[in-house]
Amino acid sequence: MTVRFFRLLACQLMLVFACVTAQAADGIDITRAGIEASDDGYRLSASYSFDLTTSLQQALQGGMPVYFTTEIELTRPRWYWYDDRAVAARRTVRLDYDVLARVYHVLVIGSVQQTYDTLDQALLAIRRPGRWLIGPKGALKPGESYNVTLRMFMDRDYLAKPLQVDALNNSDWRLTSHKKTFTYRAE
Repeated sequence: MTVRFFRLLACQLMLVFACVTAQAADGIDITRAGIEASDDGYRLSASYSFDLTTSLQQALQGGMPVYFTTEIELTRPRWYWYDDRAVAARRTVRLDYDVLARVYHVLVIGSVQQTYDTLDQALLAIRRPGRWLIGPKGALKPGESYNVTLRMFMDRDYLAKPLQVDALNNSDWRLTSHKKTFTYRAE
């Protein structure tokens, strides 16, 4: 009786660890993030690590665009009230496949579209984006410390309504990162 119980317990633990490993592999990891001061304002320098699931790759090959949104927020802590939100920015990138030309397009919404021959090249452009202007030069007070919160996710709001419902129930369509937080001293 106890041997059977321990075997069952061991099988359940192995199943739990396998599910946790599979879930972690499908997420987005923020591998590097930093704020840089420039002449025109403050820029985000970041890189991400993720792979598309097979169902997302099949949908992309079928002509459905996939959208990735990056959100960043800089807040200054205050002891007497809520934190002061100095900068909040959001940027969305569209990845799609042109079936006739057999090329991938990466478009930062409101910017220029780039064309790539392979999915790996297109994903590299999303994983390692250029430095993005998140706030003007006077948005932060020099010498003050700010808490930075950054996250990236596959934005299901841009999908067609029937696909949004399916995406809520399907774990293959839930690419998201954990919120990365760090402190930045304004220059």
